Amino acid sequence: MADSQFMERLLKFANGALLASVMAVIATVVLAYPLAGSLPMPAQVGAHIGTLIFATTLKLSYVTRLVSLYSLGRPVH
Repeated sequence: MADSQFMERLLKFANGALLASVMAVIATVVLAYPLAGSLPMPAQVGAHIGTLIFATTLKLSYVTRLVSLYSLGRPVH
């Protein structure tokens, strides 16, 4: 039972992290490419690095979501 509760909390956390990382990737891509001309070079570098970091968190949160869904016996899509 405790394992099921932990997986439910993990699923909620993974869903939230997935949403936050998608929003962060979108923001950093917009900063790194369309708005690059209006940003100083350090901000552009930070936006490119942020894109890599947030893409990694997106992948990790998605895998965490899949693991928790599988552990709860729910369909994994």
